[in-house]
Amino acid sequence: MTFGFAPSSAASTSTSADLSAASANPLARLLEPSEWAAAGIPLLRNPREVVSGLHSRHGPRPATAIVAVLDPDERLLASASFVRRPAPADGWMFRNALLAQLRRVIPHDLRRRTPVRTAVLLYCREGDARWTEEDGAWMWGLRDACTLHGLRCGAYITLTRDGWQVLGEGRGGRRPSADSTPEPFAMSEVPPLLPRTGGAASEVLRRVAAR
Repeated sequence: MTFGFAPSSAASTSTSADLSAASANPLARLLEPSEWAAAGIPLLRNPREVVSGLHSRHGPRPATAIVAVLDPDERLLASASFVRRPAPADGWMFRNALLAQLRRVIPHDLRRRTPVRTAVLLYCREGDARWTEEDGAWMWGLRDACTLHGLRCGAYITLTRDGWQVLGEGRGGRRPSADSTPEPFAMSEVPPLLPRTGGAASEVLRRVAAR
């Protein structure tokens, strides 16, 4: 599904410290490629499969972000896509948008001592595959959103007319690209679960697994 930017629960529950930070220089809320590489982001075993699966599922066009949650075997648990509004790149705002989408599609893992699920971000944009300040803001936002949702921060992937690129890893390919037509692709997914009890969390899991 595709969602636009809208006032999120993350934004409405922001602390005064968050609001103060939001008024500061947005350039402080981005990660340089060297910082991202030093953060110990786990490598995807099969990035082409992940990218092709998300492209087939969401059919992104430029300015579309796709956040996906993978289990330890890199099977898709949940994903959501949304369109970025035209505005200056700001990691704080990107964090709020990503966190809102994660809260919509999958329960948090904050009770775990160590995260076992990983969130990855695929962003379709104009331009070439070289790092931009906008990419740095998405990296900052993804890392912060994962911390607040109890997830491991995974790969950040750009999708342009030249193809896809996993930033910080040097891996990429020509297809799919921002101009590609989505093709049927069997991305590995967790089998549907039969909830033992009712409740909101069980209903969310049931609906996510059915997608």
